[in-house]
Amino acid sequence: MSPAGCSHVNAYKVDNWRQNLRVIYQCFVWSGSAETRRRKVLQNDVRWTPLAKSCICHMCGAHLNRLHSCLSCVFFGCFTKKHIHEHAKNKRHNLGVGEKYSTWEPTKRELELLRHNPKRRKITTNCTIGLRGLINLGNTCFMNCIVQALTHTPLLRDFFLSDRHKCEMQSNSCLVCEMSQLFQEFYSGHRWPHIPFRLLHLVWTHARHLAGYEQQDAHEFLIAALDVLHRHCKGDTTRDDNGKKANNPNHCSCIIDQIFTGGLQSDVTCQVCHGVSTTIDPFWDISLDLPGSSTPFWPLSPGGDGLTVNGESHLSGATTLTDCLRRFTRPEHLGSSAKIKCGGCHSYQESTKQLTMKKLPIVACFHLKRFEHSAKLRRKITTYVSFPLELDMTPFIASSKESRMNGQYQQTVEVLNNDNKYSLFAVVNHQGTLESGHYTSFIRQHKDQWFKCDDAIITKASIKDVLDSEGYLLFYHKQFLEYE
Repeated sequence: MSPAGCSHVNAYKVDNWRQNLRVIYQCFVWSGSAETRRRKVLQNDVRWTPLAKSCICHMCGAHLNRLHSCLSCVFFGCFTKKHIHEHAKNKRHNLGVGEKYSTWEPTKRELELLRHNPKRRKITTNCTIGLRGLINLGNTCFMNCIVQALTHTPLLRDFFLSDRHKCEMQSNSCLVCEMSQLFQEFYSGHRWPHIPFRLLHLVWTHARHLAGYEQQDAHEFLIAALDVLHRHCKGDTTRDDNGKKANNPNHCSCIIDQIFTGGLQSDVTCQVCHGVSTTIDPFWDISLDLPGSSTPFWPLSPGGDGLTVNGESHLSGATTLTDCLRRFTRPEHLGSSAKIKCGGCHSYQESTKQLTMKKLPIVACFHLKRFEHSAKLRRKITTYVSFPLELDMTPFIASSKESRMNGQYQQTVEVLNNDNKYSLFAVVNHQGTLESGHYTSFIRQHKDQWFKCDDAIITKASIKDVLDSEGYLLFYHKQFLEYE
């Protein structure tokens, strides 16, 4: 390049480029919905109104976050389907501009300035930023306790507070937008309880089986909320080489699947030829059977008072979370009434089935099956289950099983992987009976500070209060991804 600058850009400037650039600045903003484009039209000068309306791909009508604008004429084209490339080739307009999102990370210099600035806002260990009660809108404690758990999920909090969501929905019915607003409300510093009426309305709209003022199941609400959030995170899904969205939930890169989705491996072994058929399915939570249910529970506690496994104290006769996980991942004989067609024997044979974790999620949610529904029985199981503050999932992952089968597995300090270690950060509890009950939650605010959330009322709680609680939903976060 010569000292005078690029000759091609200089030649481009000779034409009426300033006028084109002024038009682009007037209307080229993120237009993620019809509403934002409508607002842009109303805010702009009248002569720019048609241009603001046309802030979509002029070939396919898309308004995605990779929309580009030609600098030689007023043309918008999407990058994903290469429509901006086609325009450049056909019109010989080779200069364009597009929106690109990049995250901010402080430099060493900025960190030093923050550290030595006495007027900066300090987040101390007794800070209550992020704690806020929720008004009960009529038997909505099931929703409030899940909202508390989600708003205190570390990586989900970081995502929404950094304004990462870009809405693509055509109306104001996006649950992700509402969650984003909810995070802003929670971390605004306001101390009075928040009224989540819009969230309740959107839940009723998108999960109609939860509509109405009857008491609902908190676990059912969690799964429904994650499902709707996943479906509304359209802008964050993985695309293939042709620009099409991947339909396989294992390949979805939305924030919900990045945080909550794990892979559950099912190995079915033929009892005749010992051939193994393996499938892997995505999961958002693990539902665990409890002693006292009609499902036979295999006692797995190692026995002996005072013995500690995975940080859990085994009192005499007490059931632990580890017990439940060991039962969940134990081989199960399917019986003669459930024969499968073996690919090796080419005939129907009896088999055993074993579940293990192929891929661990960032947030592991465990659902203790306290509500039993059958043709003859409807009841709540109140069996106490001991759960730890820190959990190591190494014994329950597929690679550990394979190592044991090959005679290579030894549970030593060296083998246990730090990537598989989790910290408890939220517990949802249910008090009362199946017909009449109330949900509350315990939330971890800092490394070792806990609070009880009872709708609009938030009180300080001790670790003993948390660990002594009955436990219905347990939320664990991967330790190495926490920012405490």
